[in-house]
Amino acid sequence: MISLERVTKRYGQHVALRDVSFTVEKGQIAGLLGRNGAGKTTALNLMTGYFPPDEGRVLVDGMDMLTEGQACKRRIGYLPEKPPLYDEMTVKDYLRFVSELREVVPKGIPDHVAEILKVCDLEKQGERVIGNLSKGTRQRVGIAQALCGNPEVLILDEPTAGLDPLQVVETRKLIRLLGEEHTILFSSHILSEVQQLCDVAFILHEGRLIRRVPLRETEGTDLVRIRLSAAGTARELQPAIRSIGCVQHVETLPTEEEGVAEMRITGTKADARGRMTDQLFSLCAALGTPIRRMETEKDDLETAFLQAITE
Repeated sequence: MISLERVTKRYGQHVALRDVSFTVEKGQIAGLLGRNGAGKTTALNLMTGYFPPDEGRVLVDGMDMLTEGQACKRRIGYLPEKPPLYDEMTVKDYLRFVSELREVVPKGIPDHVAEILKVCDLEKQGERVIGNLSKGTRQRVGIAQALCGNPEVLILDEPTAGLDPLQVVETRKLIRLLGEEHTILFSSHILSEVQQLCDVAFILHEGRLIRRVPLRETEGTDLVRIRLSAAGTARELQPAIRSIGCVQHVETLPTEEEGVAEMRITGTKADARGRMTDQLFSLCAALGTPIRRMETEKDDLETAFLQAITE
């Protein structure tokens, strides 16, 4: 639905993003993670057409942001880290104004705004002046303005930053609700938030995409991931492990221990020959390569994030 293709962005001599590619599929909720300065906000600004990439392309529903910018932007609703609110306007007047900018048919604006107020639980705040609202309510108004024009894609920059615990919970519920009808990409520093809400997470580090972490891929399926540490070398072990019928993918991991291979093995839990774990035990025994450790990996985002930036 929306993607970066080999995108690089420079600010003078500083490279903010370097050869970054990822795609958020239609209907997904995706999280963008990274330390301060990793390039998250730059990536979001490129995806919303705020400024162009120096290299590569931004695609929205197959259209190039550079050559079909207007059509692309109609499909995107954006919440910057600081919501673009007018403090002197009422909530309802502000949303009407944004709807006009988003080229909503004039006759349909009252009903459109009423629906957005209902979805964002702002019906009781419609006549209030924005400058008098709490930070949590202002954030909901910011999300509401992103919904004007009924865009297919929502891009949210730190949507829960600075909110108290109750406001964070309310904002998460709203994002989950919006994810039923929209494709959503949001950046966050809160790993548990991304873990709870997202189908996939993309980890940026020093301007590079270093890992894609699926968070829902294995739920309700027969897939399993095994982390295996065994005596020997990956070059010797990988071909033998790949010969096991239920193994789909073998990834070599870095290790500091000499003479030990560290691998992540993905596949189905079992096949006609038995469970994957049992077959791995038998294989290593036959090869004379003692297993040092073997464990099932779950989608623990904190572990994946720390491993990724460390590696």
